[in-house]
Amino acid sequence: MNREKLLAALRGIEVAGKSVKELYGEISSACMRELMQPVRRTQGKSAYYFSVEYLMGRMFYNNLLALGILDEAREIFAQKGLDLNVFEDVEDAALGNGGLGRLAACYLDSAASLGYPLDGYGIRYKYGLFRQRFKEGRQTEEPDDWQKWGDPWSVRRPNETRRVEFADMTVFAVPYDMPIYGKSLNILRLYQAEGSAEAEKLSEYLYPADDTEEGKLLRIRQEYFFSAAAVGERVERFVAQYGRDFAKFPSVNVFQLNDTHAVFAVAEFLRLLTSEYRLSFGRAVEIAKETFNYTNHTILPEALECWDEKLVEKILPEIAHILKRLQIYASAEWRERGCTAEERRAMSVLTGGRFCMANVAVYVSGHVNGVAEIHSRILKEKLFSAAYRLDPQKFLNVTNGVTHRRWLLLCNGELSGFYDARLGRGWRNDLSQIERIDCSDGKTLGAFSAVKAEKKRQLAAYIEKREGVKLLEDAIYIAQVKRLHEYKRQLMTAFAILRIYFDLKEGRLPDFTPTVFLFGAKAAGGYKRAKATIKYLNDIAALVNGDGAVNRKLQVVFVQNYDVSYAEKIVAGSDVSLQVSTAGFEASGTGNMKLMMNGAVTVGTMDGANIEIVEKAGRENNYIFGATEEEIASLEKGYDPVLFAEKDPRIKEVTDTLTDGTFPASAELEELYAATFERTYNRPDHYYVLYDLMPYVSALLAVNRDYKNGALFARKQLENATHSAFFSSDRAIASYAAKIWKI
Repeated sequence: MNREKLLAALRGIEVAGKSVKELYGEISSACMRELMQPVRRTQGKSAYYFSVEYLMGRMFYNNLLALGILDEAREIFAQKGLDLNVFEDVEDAALGNGGLGRLAACYLDSAASLGYPLDGYGIRYKYGLFRQRFKEGRQTEEPDDWQKWGDPWSVRRPNETRRVEFADMTVFAVPYDMPIYGKSLNILRLYQAEGSAEAEKLSEYLYPADDTEEGKLLRIRQEYFFSAAAVGERVERFVAQYGRDFAKFPSVNVFQLNDTHAVFAVAEFLRLLTSEYRLSFGRAVEIAKETFNYTNHTILPEALECWDEKLVEKILPEIAHILKRLQIYASAEWRERGCTAEERRAMSVLTGGRFCMANVAVYVSGHVNGVAEIHSRILKEKLFSAAYRLDPQKFLNVTNGVTHRRWLLLCNGELSGFYDARLGRGWRNDLSQIERIDCSDGKTLGAFSAVKAEKKRQLAAYIEKREGVKLLEDAIYIAQVKRLHEYKRQLMTAFAILRIYFDLKEGRLPDFTPTVFLFGAKAAGGYKRAKATIKYLNDIAALVNGDGAVNRKLQVVFVQNYDVSYAEKIVAGSDVSLQVSTAGFEASGTGNMKLMMNGAVTVGTMDGANIEIVEKAGRENNYIFGATEEEIASLEKGYDPVLFAEKDPRIKEVTDTLTDGTFPASAELEELYAATFERTYNRPDHYYVLYDLMPYVSALLAVNRDYKNGALFARKQLENATHSAFFSSDRAIASYAAKIWKI
């Protein structure tokens, strides 16, 4: 990249008389002309990341930062009368649902920044997840037309279109390349489905509802579509360069499966090698075992995909045949190695008429990793215990990370400047240097507190602009921003807020520091219970914020359409990070890392990466509560939430609001009551919300008390920020490169 040439191009751009959209396209295109210059990749092995979602966020500022010209560009256009902040209104490319897609984006960023050859493959959805709005407190979903600003950061490659065959249709996979710039120029290749109206549905929406046969078939088509296009491309390029010596394939290609959505890639790889290139099935499997690796992100059943055998046969008969052959081949190996019938059933590719995609991935992959220490232990001891006993060397841990370029340098220039003033700029390329900051120094704490105050002011201004809500001044900002799911227990926070509200009303908290609870989350369109929680939280917000007796002390705000750009503001401006999942259910989390990196203390359970956050930053600098994974396991028999609530009037008072008329009767309240006290698709209070509720309230009140001692609390925050280097995705991606990919 010719930096001076690019800056000269930016200086040559005329501003007068142009719309924001025109300027966005012109500036972006100038950068792309430099970014997409041909780059010769060094010979050797490259890694390829297969993910059904990528939550890249707004590319404009991130790419200017990666190119090293963000500050100069701001100055160039300021002189022309243009504030680059006008591009804050550009839509995020919300081609992901949450942590899974955002992690993929962070990993691509870190790989390029460190110079590792890692390209991504996925789907170029016409619409993002959805645009969320609230109507009478309820979530409504609108199509997210993220391309209305254009897509200047991608290049269409029609000459590299691939055919993907189904039994009933042919789909053309047209690639769009997005550059990921750093020490190396890597590519995120997203395929758009074309060919017919039916074909185009494959890249229309992320995660179509799969509660009907039609929906399930569409999900299968989507997953096979991008997996087959990616695998076909890699195999074809290998043959063009090396011929048919597939023994060499794993020495130049390594594939990382990001959860089970990409596992059809395994079957397609075996199909190509056996049907197109005439390798024996056994030889193809052995090559696959050296090529594929699998990251498991959760133990929840809905993410451990199992597809009905007849559905796969209906549209992908060859793939169904390959998977059945794989079951036979694997079973023979397991018998030869002395596995019991019970172990063979646990590891089966095909069982009960369903293809178990996680088991396909575990069997074929050279490495299987979890994403936090506790999660990786659960994989070995519970979820994949039979496979672990058979091949223990296959399993390892790589704790997740987030890119500090977006989640610190880009979103918190003030904290970055704070580090610059004390360390120079070298820490920007070696985050571990921030551990040298003296968190006990009074002047340092004062300067840090000033940074935090400014970021809170900016966050408040942003929310007032977006939501029309003015946040309390001089308040603690407590954030729970993440995907809405029962195990993440936003409902428990709702109950905790009501407990605090009632105690304030009754005068039991006379010395309470003003507190703002901030929520941001989208619920899947068909997830009734999650949507009910949003309605309940918005009802609580209306109750609390409208009560003149408490609304100068307590405020609840649920922001609409939470996305990466909103997250950049919230993680930088929050004092406290709520990470309250039921122990044993959150694989890792990445929101906890972003908030920690920006100086938020964690109120959380010993779950996911919270455990490692506490190890790094100190338990004394965070607020840990609740049952451990072992305690949760011991509660599975004999826990009765009805009796538990009856025994404690503090709990009963808040749960009674589901039925006592505190809020108008609604289907949502009935849904939450059923979730808490009745057996539905889960046992009552399946995630032990009531069991952990009062310890949670105590932790929140401890934060409230400690916040009064400004220096004490600032030190806790700074200890978290300066011990966050371990949670950089640079560390994580270097671990993948060394331990798994060998690149």
